[in-house]
Amino acid sequence: MAQSRNTELGSVSIAEEVIATIAGVAATECYGLVGMGARGVQKGLAIFRRGEDVSRGVEVTLGDDTVTIDLHVVVQYGVNIAEVAHNVMEQVKYAVEHYCGLQVQQVNVHVESVRVDADGLPESAHARRRQSGR
Repeated sequence: MAQSRNTELGSVSIAEEVIATIAGVAATECYGLVGMGARGVQKGLAIFRRGEDVSRGVEVTLGDDTVTIDLHVVVQYGVNIAEVAHNVMEQVKYAVEHYCGLQVQQVNVHVESVRVDADGLPESAHARRRQSGR
């Protein structure tokens, strides 16, 4: 289903996939976000990193003149999750309203996972790894 607008010059239709891609690109540009997660438990916890299909992990629900966006994301260990989620909400809302001209009613951020790299572990975890020989 697409969002359509009629003007004096004609009709404009914006597909949900376009909105999802714009939202995904805007989200992955935010600090602390590692990538997009799967949309639902049955699909597992696959991580889609930057540069891959960023519209995966994005659900778009179109209303009459509004849009609701649900993002399933993976954040980096050590960041303030609430602050990252807030930044993602603001960035996605701005991008969709700016590029599509649609009123964004809600942006819901679902943190599916926290990615922990060896470099991102606290010092005590590094010490335990060295002691166990891993």
